[in-house]
Amino acid sequence: MSTEASNCEGVSVTRPLIGVSTYLESGARWGVWELEAALLPAGYPRLVQRAGGLAAMLPPDDPEQAAAAVARLDGLVIAGGPDVEPARYGAEREPRTGPPARERDAWELALIDAALASGVPLLGICRGMQLLNVALGGTLVQHLDGHAEVVGVFGEHAVKPVPGSLYAGVVPEETSVPSYHHQAVDRLGEGLVASAYAVDGTVEAVELPSGAGWVLGVQWHPEMGQDVRVMRALVEAAAVSPSGV
Repeated sequence: MSTEASNCEGVSVTRPLIGVSTYLESGARWGVWELEAALLPAGYPRLVQRAGGLAAMLPPDDPEQAAAAVARLDGLVIAGGPDVEPARYGAEREPRTGPPARERDAWELALIDAALASGVPLLGICRGMQLLNVALGGTLVQHLDGHAEVVGVFGEHAVKPVPGSLYAGVVPEETSVPSYHHQAVDRLGEGLVASAYAVDGTVEAVELPSGAGWVLGVQWHPEMGQDVRVMRALVEAAAVSPSGV
């Protein structure tokens, strides 16, 4: 459901509507209030806006409503956040895995399924990439060192694209990316291919081959950096997707 705006010359410009999934936190504080809140770090909508899209927050809801929500979007972003519950990929919880966010898992898995079924362009960021992998039957490494060295502080490391991949077509060179995670893709989900790696061999991007629609997951946090190319590629794909026509 693209919306129209005007550029500096008064010409009508279509801005694809990009939905971004959110946290649901039991207690958040602002002003005099401390209440349950749907939260999204401002970097996500700002990146969508900088890339030419119109951002819409998608807080956890009844999974049965996911298809209706996605049908109104031109593109979908599954944002970063807590660890995916290991039961979702048939594993026992390890000691360093965080507490489950079951409501968010269920909602975002339903959003992913709806986007894949309808062909709405999909970008998974960090947890979102991991959840995409799980949605397609893959598994996760529950803990690895070196990708979140200081609690609450984003680090940086190099990511190298796989030549010929969708990701390489967007970012062809090795780049340094903002990163904060302690889990990663283990066995790839059905149909997914790895399209970027860290120096230590960690899978840093996954995608579905061409012909399966625009589907990309990145392990890092583009919303914490200055490079808009990944989000711009999603917005451009959303502008020409069936829902964006």
